[in-house]
Amino acid sequence: MSFNQPQDAAVIPRFAGWPSFMRLPFATSAAGADIALVGVPFDGGTTNRAGARHGPREIRSQSSFMRRVHHVTQVAPYDLVNVVDAGDSPVNPLDLMDSLRLIEAFFRDIRSHGARAIAAGGDHLVTLPILRALATDGPIGMVHFDAHSDTNDRYFGDNLYTHGTPFRRAVEEGLLDPKRVVQIGIRGSIYDSSDLDFAVSNGFRIVFMEEFAERKPEEIMAEARSIIGDQPVYVSFDVDALDPSMAPGTGTPEIGGITTFEAMRMLRCLRGLPIIGADVVEVSPPFDVSNTTSLVGATMMFELLCLMAEVIAANRTTV
Repeated sequence: MSFNQPQDAAVIPRFAGWPSFMRLPFATSAAGADIALVGVPFDGGTTNRAGARHGPREIRSQSSFMRRVHHVTQVAPYDLVNVVDAGDSPVNPLDLMDSLRLIEAFFRDIRSHGARAIAAGGDHLVTLPILRALATDGPIGMVHFDAHSDTNDRYFGDNLYTHGTPFRRAVEEGLLDPKRVVQIGIRGSIYDSSDLDFAVSNGFRIVFMEEFAERKPEEIMAEARSIIGDQPVYVSFDVDALDPSMAPGTGTPEIGGITTFEAMRMLRCLRGLPIIGADVVEVSPPFDVSNTTSLVGATMMFELLCLMAEVIAANRTTV
């Protein structure tokens, strides 16, 4: 069986041609695809430094650095499954609620074709409509890399939908099983001593950076896997989980974070899990340096692509 392949850098230079995720063919829909790489250019949920709406375009450009085979796992995703760049979700930059509806509909359409999506954000609010599109059969689990729990209640009065509230809303809407949520990398000052009460009281497993520093990444991920189990799981990777020395282009940086190498090691520990969707969010090119953070975003998407492709292919051969 022959699947889509990236453009050959020995034939078409990486700096030439139309930029697409991983230099794959563009598609107008996810029909016929196993995995759709997509952008969600929306940052209407940002409360301070905007700019993540430009993330998908720059991540596409930097993804030209990704090659065909994972150097550690030897997974060659394009030989296992059909992958396309299915474009960007429609958004309404002037209407947050309309954007949430548009994004949800976009991901429902991808799912209707039997494909799984890996999304490039966008601020972290975009994860909420994605979860709405995926968790139609009941709440799912989540492995969440972030400096922030994103379980606040409201901002600036009664605004319930910001990049600091998606996972509180997701639990309230029955999209996430809070006892199957693991948050890794949490740190930084908070608005109030009660900010994390919702997450803790509902059963989130929060790994603060202080604990992370005392343990090996593989040990933490072994615990995460024991919490997640073998049921469907979503992976959400906010680049501000990383130390800003390695990912400066993000809206809410927090010093003392995870290194890029530690992050890759942890993602690889999710090998074999039934990941039904994933995102890399909060890449904000206006604050970036030498496109470093966009490259980080592309690399994390490739790590996730390898994980998902291997499981999809394995399930296909066992059916």
